[in-house]
Amino acid sequence: MKKFSLISIFLIFFFKSLSASTYSSDPQMFITELVNDAISKLSDKNIGKEEKETFIEKIALENVDINALGLYTLGELRKSTDESLLLDYQDSFKKYFLKSLTSRLSDYSDNKFEVISADKKSVNYTIVNSKILENDNQPEIKIDWRVYTKNPDKPLIRDLIVEGLSLARTQKEEFSSILSSNNNDIIALISQLEEFVKN
Repeated sequence: MKKFSLISIFLIFFFKSLSASTYSSDPQMFITELVNDAISKLSDKNIGKEEKETFIEKIALENVDINALGLYTLGELRKSTDESLLLDYQDSFKKYFLKSLTSRLSDYSDNKFEVISADKKSVNYTIVNSKILENDNQPEIKIDWRVYTKNPDKPLIRDLIVEGLSLARTQKEEFSSILSSNNNDIIALISQLEEFVKN
């Protein structure tokens, strides 16, 4: 199984100080504060790798709906899977997700980030449109954030759409391929996730 590199783009956005206050409940401000905090933290040369890994995990656990993302990427199989196996899968997915974030620490301190607009699709969802501005190392990158707002006081990230590509959907397709190659055996998928975590 490849190292699910697309999901690692989340890493850019999940740093903040342990002493920082919680982010705004307004989806547009939530993303603005989260990413600006991340870029500020990434530019701090006094923070070591282990501290950054701790920040990544903390931000992911607090601001990404990892359980919902895991169930979505499992596809239709989630409806027919035994509850205990489903819990095993969710546990493995969470570990895999966090390992994916912490396995690629890169310096994005030169990035300039801009939130463009927000489109409230329903009571539960808002799409926040943003972009990373062009610099010497990369072209402009358009990023749409799918923010879940069922609890209006605690928005959660459920997907990133990078240049029109949904990272959650891409992950779902990859998992579907793994399952198809293993007779839809969720244990085989769990095993591959656990193997990735170990490496």
